[in-house]
Amino acid sequence: MDLSRVILGPIVTEKAESQKTGDTRVYTLKVATKATKIDVKKAIKRFYDLDVASIRSMRVPKKTRKIRGGTMEKRQHIKKVFITLNSKKDLDLTSL
Repeated sequence: MDLSRVILGPIVTEKAESQKTGDTRVYTLKVATKATKIDVKKAIKRFYDLDVASIRSMRVPKKTRKIRGGTMEKRQHIKKVFITLNSKKDLDLTSL
């Protein structure tokens, strides 16, 4: 997979922001659905020059709602990863 298309962006929620500042420093990212943990690790190393300690991945299913005459999609299917870094540097996603 092309490494420039692996990381789609950060997930900015209250829980994700609180995990960044804690002792564990876990970053939550939205990635391509076909991306593997190895692809994500290589992309972080190549573009941000950071060492990754661990990666946990999770698929979030789409959310639909039944309406008269069919269904309505409320949320798309995404894949997100939780990254823990080895280094003391922060992951700055705006630097690219």
